[in-house]
Amino acid sequence: MSKFYVVSTPIGNMGDITFRAIETLKEVDLILCEDTRMTKRLLDRYSVNKPTVSYHAQSKLAKTEKIFELLQEGKNLALVSDAGTPGISDPGAMLVSKIKEKFGDEVNVIPIPGASAVITALSACGLPTHEFTFLGFLPHKKGRETLFKEIAESKRTMVFYESPHRILKALESLQKFCPKKKVCVARELTKVYEEFRTGDPKGLLEYFRENPEKIRGEFTIITTP
Repeated sequence: MSKFYVVSTPIGNMGDITFRAIETLKEVDLILCEDTRMTKRLLDRYSVNKPTVSYHAQSKLAKTEKIFELLQEGKNLALVSDAGTPGISDPGAMLVSKIKEKFGDEVNVIPIPGASAVITALSACGLPTHEFTFLGFLPHKKGRETLFKEIAESKRTMVFYESPHRILKALESLQKFCPKKKVCVARELTKVYEEFRTGDPKGLLEYFRENPEKIRGEFTIITTP
């Protein structure tokens, strides 16, 4: 039976990888990654000398068919993303689905857990975490306003990812639809300039407008019920 490992990698700090993840990457026949150049930095640090092949959101059907062929030949493969856990707001989820659909129990899909930005942010935000809804990356246009209305009406803690290009717009929308909610903005998680800012949407919006140099990296946004 071929094995297909879903391997979590660091979200920033290169030290945040498990012994099991390194052992797995050293043992497989091939590593699938979003960006081979980024993954190579990690592999070089831990002396992992295995071939890599790119697999990302724009990968064509032929790439998927090649992966199927390798599994049929008995090869063991590992899937990693640029950062964090593959399949969580990540194109790897579709690949895992296709493998399960085609092979069923003939291929053993094995998760190798580790870093995840959503869990990292929740663990240190200081807001209620006993129950939460994760929205991933919000759409750029269609459906975006609907989701902010959903966040405003939610009785649960809500979590979503945002890019530096849209963080101000996201805070503007939170100010518009739920001005009284407490919000935590986590950025640069596990990196040198890691920061957690908590307050109401208006105060956070003013903070980032006054400190544009902090609008960098990926953001994880958490809102209270």
